[in-house]
Amino acid sequence: MARLAQTPGLTDVQRSILETVREFADKEIIPHAQRLEHADEYPTDILDGMREMGLFGLTIDEEYGGLGESLLTYALVVEELSRGWMSISGIVNTHFIVAYLISQHGSADQKARLLPRMATGEVRGAFSMSEPECGSDVSAIKSKAVRDGDNYVLNGQKMWLTNGAYSSVVATLVKTDTGADSVYGNMSTFLLEKEPGFGETAPGLTIPGKIDKMGYKGVETTEMVLDGVTVPASAVLGGEEKVGRGFYQMMDGIEVGRVNVAARACGISIRAFELAVAYAQQRRTFGQPLAKHQAVAFKLAEMGTKIEAAHALMVNAARLKDAGQRNDVEAGMAKLLASEYCAEVVQEAFRIHGGYGYSKEYEIERLMREAPFLLIGEGTSEIQKTIISRGLLKEYKL
Repeated sequence: MARLAQTPGLTDVQRSILETVREFADKEIIPHAQRLEHADEYPTDILDGMREMGLFGLTIDEEYGGLGESLLTYALVVEELSRGWMSISGIVNTHFIVAYLISQHGSADQKARLLPRMATGEVRGAFSMSEPECGSDVSAIKSKAVRDGDNYVLNGQKMWLTNGAYSSVVATLVKTDTGADSVYGNMSTFLLEKEPGFGETAPGLTIPGKIDKMGYKGVETTEMVLDGVTVPASAVLGGEEKVGRGFYQMMDGIEVGRVNVAARACGISIRAFELAVAYAQQRRTFGQPLAKHQAVAFKLAEMGTKIEAAHALMVNAARLKDAGQRNDVEAGMAKLLASEYCAEVVQEAFRIHGGYGYSKEYEIERLMREAPFLLIGEGTSEIQKTIISRGLLKEYKL
């Protein structure tokens, strides 16, 4: 058979892109990931290489200077980058989501002004829904935008912004009083533009500092404080006529994000398998390689099967979105299975390494700290089960 996680039906262009990214991961990411991760150091050189490759414009239309590739291509690229180091995929993930939101829902001016600079990586995007007290309950956000003449004034505190510091535009969901009956109709998305960095990066907009995390290091995760941030009505995603559409816009972006998380999980799982299968063939116990022991061989068999299943669901969810079909259930299934299987595959790889897996000298130790994040990011497993069950009950309603 072919190696794990192969995708049938790719174009020559897609195969060429993936081959280039895979080579980049092998030569420029994997050899440096351990040092950068342990130092919690921002991977500037790697990011410069990605800019040169045009990866920041991967899904942006050619008319705006991008490559115009599909969500499937994006997901497979994320899988390759995550195989190298998950933090690298995190840097491009929120950027891709914001570029997608602007491409799908932005005004003509927003597209013309932001997308060309996003395609080159000159402007990078961040995505902000969560707040300190709301978690998975998006309806509980407290940040508000209040109309003031031709402007809106924003106040509140946002949480868990990946790329919060190094981004220049933050797609931010806040409450707006539109008079809608539903709380979800009283939310709007604003494109908040700022300078990269920490501190007050725009009048009233402060990025206090990065949050110290168990894993997922190198890429910064931050808070964002809005204290009288004044922006024109044209800062609403899609223009002023889209006030009150923010929740629905963000959910469209989240479906893209869930495919991304599934792809990240597949990438980490593939790397964990590579490490485990190599170690199992090199390490000898009781006179033979570990891989010759049935207990270890069975672990490898189960790991490979889980990777294949997760990859297949991820590819299916991406292709549905590319076809213009709703994929909330399929994206939820892909994210649920891939993230749960990732945690299991990484732990099995850790067990195969034995005591050496607990050493920071071995890459599997880093993966053990990264995998749990995927159980939470872009909606917990419990949220995915809620989405999936609702979709199934609607489809099979008596």
